[in-house]
Amino acid sequence: AVLQRMMAARDKLLAKLWAARRPGLPYKTPEEAVTLASIVEKETALVDERPRIAGLFVNRLKKGMRLESDPTIIYGLTRGRALGHGIRQSELAARTPYNTYQIDGLPPTPIANPGKDALAAALQPADTQELYFVADGTGGHVFANTFEEHQRNVQRWRQIEAQARQGGR
Repeated sequence: AVLQRMMAARDKLLAKLWAARRPGLPYKTPEEAVTLASIVEKETALVDERPRIAGLFVNRLKKGMRLESDPTIIYGLTRGRALGHGIRQSELAARTPYNTYQIDGLPPTPIANPGKDALAAALQPADTQELYFVADGTGGHVFANTFEEHQRNVQRWRQIEAQARQGGR
């Protein structure tokens, strides 16, 4: 009974959000929006970042770019259980229906149960030109419009990781 009430509440919320969605989104069905929302949910715990990440993914979908979302790699390998290590090159290259580094478009189903904020973000994404993001070391992300800018951000993230490893010895 509890699960039925939860599912009914989610369906009601999704119907409301779908009816008010931003025009021109690259999803044909509410279910596709839920799939993107699930990726947004897993990409960040920061509520204020969710519309921005959703907007970035919408930009990628519209350009025919792959989403390249790390949580989709993990879901394809473990159905969402933690890997226990950083993503390896072999895992990045693993061909699963969920690995958005290897497939075009959205995975076949959601990779998590998205909350209200992630669903809202997927249906009212931020209007942005951004195409890339990487962790910033504080729990959030740094965003970039160009691949060159993104590469600089990745280098900074690698420096943060190296400093953390040195400090942990």
